[in-house]
Amino acid sequence: MHNYVYIAECADGTLYTGWTTNPEKRIRKHNAGTGAKYTRSRRPVKLVYLEKFDNKSDALRREYEIKQLSRVQKLLLINHE
Repeated sequence: MHNYVYIAECADGTLYTGWTTNPEKRIRKHNAGTGAKYTRSRRPVKLVYLEKFDNKSDALRREYEIKQLSRVQKLLLINHE
């Protein structure tokens, strides 16, 4: 099973970073209001960035790295993928 780190763009323009084993299902959950508390009031969200990993520990490490980036750095990551 693969693990993914993703960035979702919220309706208010903010960016949410998370990890999952099923990106499509996770975005559906965010949009249904059953995902992260942060995204519940910022729906709809759309998937704008995705990285694939072979194990959970690598995915979690990368999620942390991305969360430490500034908004500008995240936008550069999204636009240069």
